[in-house]
Amino acid sequence: MNQNMKKISLALAGIIVLTLAGFGSLTFYKNYKNTQIGLLQKQPATNPVTTNQKPVANKPISQSYSEAVLTQDQPLPTAVAKVAPSVVSIVVSKNVPKVEVRYENPFANDPTYQGINIQVPVYHQTGTQSEEVGAGSGFIVRSDGYILTNKHVVSDTGATYTALLSTGVKKTATVIYRDPDNDLAIIKIDGSGYPTVIFGDSSKLVLGQTVAAIGNALGEYSNSVSVGIVSGLNRTIDATDESGGSGEKLTGVIQTDAAINPGNSGGPLLDLSGNVVGINVATVSGSNNIAFSIPINDVKSTTAKILNI
Repeated sequence: MNQNMKKISLALAGIIVLTLAGFGSLTFYKNYKNTQIGLLQKQPATNPVTTNQKPVANKPISQSYSEAVLTQDQPLPTAVAKVAPSVVSIVVSKNVPKVEVRYENPFANDPTYQGINIQVPVYHQTGTQSEEVGAGSGFIVRSDGYILTNKHVVSDTGATYTALLSTGVKKTATVIYRDPDNDLAIIKIDGSGYPTVIFGDSSKLVLGQTVAAIGNALGEYSNSVSVGIVSGLNRTIDATDESGGSGEKLTGVIQTDAAINPGNSGGPLLDLSGNVVGINVATVSGSNNIAFSIPINDVKSTTAKILNI
């Protein structure tokens, strides 16, 4: 993907998959030609992994990372320890129809078929219920609870959002800004004293440089870390939904082979100094580790304008 970029398709990781009894599942994609680049929001897995191992109580993330740094004098664990406490999982919830199945005779009101007892299932809405319909990632950029993420993670104005902190604490989040021109958004949680990330300089990235991605992989495994290199710079991706309707273009993005999975949207891409150099946004479905991040330098003007940082 360069100036002669082959057009690729983007599957909007808003990949909100909504399942209702009797109605199957609805998946919203962005497609282009026959390759899908999925924007990385994902619903929680419906089939959890099972093992024969007994559950083990998790240590607090900050404690686990601190122990790792003490035992490994390496730049990567140190960089991850620096950023991970600021990374949050974002859960998307929405009121969806609550339905029940009733068996009814379709000919009950037709005198021609009186006496024929046929029962077929009919779905009736009995109200609504709140369900988790999607998940993404974000990271704290100001200690009083301001969080940076992707716009497509929090694009639904009819949904509610919850931030799950690295400590395990859940906080209700409010969307305060959706960028009209880029896939960026800012959400806010109550409180203060939160750990924050440090912005790096994405203009200094070079091909082959080691980077790491942190996020809520598959909407199930928060603060997952994957490592790779910068595979390309200044990529341009054209995106459109599968109906050919609304379109979106991401320009100047970073390409990386760090394993980035659905649910990672909005999470940080960091260098070995523990500075955030990008925001994870998309991956090519069916590929071997071709993923993309928005350069952090493209974000700085927005955070300066909205948050004075």
